[in-house]
Amino acid sequence: MNQVTQLNTSWSQRLRRREQPSHSELCEHLLEVHRQHTGFTEICASRSRDPEGRNSYQWLADLVDPDRHRNLLDLACGSGALTALCHQRFGKRIALIGVDMSAEELALARQRIPDPAVALHCAMAQDMGFIADQTLDAVLCHWGLTLMDPVEPVLAEVRRVLRPGGLFAAIVDGDLHAAPGYPELHHLIYDQVQRNYPGYGDIDLGDRRIRTTEALAGLLAQTFRGADIRIEPTVVSQLADAHALAQEAAGFFYAAFMLSASARAQMLQQIAALFSAHGGDGLGRFSMPINRVLVQLAAS
Repeated sequence: MNQVTQLNTSWSQRLRRREQPSHSELCEHLLEVHRQHTGFTEICASRSRDPEGRNSYQWLADLVDPDRHRNLLDLACGSGALTALCHQRFGKRIALIGVDMSAEELALARQRIPDPAVALHCAMAQDMGFIADQTLDAVLCHWGLTLMDPVEPVLAEVRRVLRPGGLFAAIVDGDLHAAPGYPELHHLIYDQVQRNYPGYGDIDLGDRRIRTTEALAGLLAQTFRGADIRIEPTVVSQLADAHALAQEAAGFFYAAFMLSASARAQMLQQIAALFSAHGGDGLGRFSMPINRVLVQLAAS
């Protein structure tokens, strides 16, 4: 993180002027983040574990039943961490599709999963016309919903491609106050960013309804009428050297890429001190609240 170049996109420029960016500017910004930092989100996510010892990829993949879910889409698959996990667990018993808008992330996913039977598509989640109606048994999405705006067309596409009785499941942000030290971490990062981008937070990545359990449940109920909808919370955490952990955790927050080198260095020192205060035996602790969303469609 110390050598990360400060992002300068039309999206960030609009934020500096406290203007509302367009959908195309959001896409451009996200693509630039992933072009410069391919695979960055999986580092922290894969090492942080829940009380049962599972990371968020494993917790999501635990919902897959190869006897019922023969065709599965990994939506916003990124570098393929979840796709690869499902491929390793279930092999040829399920047909896997990965979709992401970043060609760089998909190239990394293809290196990780050379099996040509796993189909990878570079596309927007709002328009997946290459997948026929009601042909999938399950759609999984690991933290992608948080960044999608507009999100209603994404949910409509998920509903379209799922068969009756199909499953939609996702990992999203949990309650900010559910994990010790997480509100302080969140405010620490955002305070740094807002010094140069006062509109950051008021104007954020994605649809803020995804970040609120009640609003998310209402949004899902609008699209998936008659479905069984559940939102399950947990906390994932990890212990490590506080300074190394600060760099890793900061890299999970898109906001941190907005900072200059000097601001980032100052922020990392503050994060390391925060993690040390919550750790022990010379190690820092990072804890993060997450939710697992389950939408089970009616069989008919």
